[in-house]
Amino acid sequence: MTEAGSALVTAAGSHPLPLRGRRVVVTAGGTREPIDPVRFLGNRSSGKMGNALAAACREAGAEVELITAASPPAAASGVAVTPVETAAEMQVAVWAALERADILLMAAAVADYRPREPADRKLKKTGGEMTMVLAPTVDILESIRAHPRRQSVLVVGFAAETDDLLGNAAEKLRRKGLDLIVLNDVGAPGVGMGADDNAVTVLDQGGVVLTVDRSPKLEVARRLVALVGERLARRARA
Repeated sequence: MTEAGSALVTAAGSHPLPLRGRRVVVTAGGTREPIDPVRFLGNRSSGKMGNALAAACREAGAEVELITAASPPAAASGVAVTPVETAAEMQVAVWAALERADILLMAAAVADYRPREPADRKLKKTGGEMTMVLAPTVDILESIRAHPRRQSVLVVGFAAETDDLLGNAAEKLRRKGLDLIVLNDVGAPGVGMGADDNAVTVLDQGGVVLTVDRSPKLEVARRLVALVGERLARRARA
């Protein structure tokens, strides 16, 4: 685990600190599943949304661990950065981090499949077709249901969808036993993977609880963090 530099997160100043004293784990980026020592299977996730969430959580007073398969932010005062590459590595890091966490924001785009038998040498181009056998990766969110501290952690998943947006997000929320899910229409212009802006809809088991129109990702992250703070306060009162 490394401690990044100095300027991504500014002092909260007069802003409220709804996550003061809380420990938050944020995942970011798209995992890279090796084909050979040179190539990998991946996706278009840039890690920008996860980086923004880490910054917003730090602003809100939280202790933050960013587990990232993307390039970490250049400077992130107060954010501990754990670099990973594969889905399996991310699962190990997440499980370890949950031992002390209050919140998990699972913004990473984890690959669904990996090459079953990665080559130990660079594969050469032969001019013919190549067949590759893929095996499913570990489902990190699904695995967390068995974590000893699951009921003590507010778990927020993300759904990057292109069709049947609400239906697919609600199904993922139910199937993986999440507290909240953040729906992102990655087919919409200007808010897909790698964009600087985002637009999201947040659901819980009862339906839509928050809609954020297109905004810079840090502003979206701040709105999400405010919602998470409200949910934690509600839990404390229950």
